[in-house]
Amino acid sequence: MRCPFCKEVNQDKVIDSRLSEGGDVIRRRRVCLACDKRFTTKERVETDIKLMVVKADGTRVPYDRNKILAGLQRACYKRPVEEDVLIDVVDKVEDTIFKHHDREVSSHFIGSVVCQHLRQIDQIAYVRFASVYRRFQDIGELIDEAHEVRDHVKTFSEGQQPLFE
Repeated sequence: MRCPFCKEVNQDKVIDSRLSEGGDVIRRRRVCLACDKRFTTKERVETDIKLMVVKADGTRVPYDRNKILAGLQRACYKRPVEEDVLIDVVDKVEDTIFKHHDREVSSHFIGSVVCQHLRQIDQIAYVRFASVYRRFQDIGELIDEAHEVRDHVKTFSEGQQPLFE
């Protein structure tokens, strides 16, 4: 393990270990013996996922959870959404994908599941994500989607402002 502060390799000591995320991850608290700083690592079982994503143009690419996280981070850029919330969304999306698909999943299915979760977290981020995912043809479609979000979602997460006033 490389210390994130001093970049020394294998100069750390584990001071606490516990299960997290429903037992799927081991969280380890470490202290660097070189610089005496503390940091946390998370260990997840590496599974050899053979799931392929079928894109809109028909091409197939290997499933990568980091692509979902990157899309969520772009949608939530400069929004009051914590990184932990985004990781939780990715975990929920991943659970849904693996419950319904074992070999191939369409990118459309992934996008719709992400939209369902993101809509409950942040309206602006949802509209941003939907504008890319749904590929609106004109500004009218985008405005219609924004109005639908405003009219159907009356609960706001803490710190979230309404989409239109």
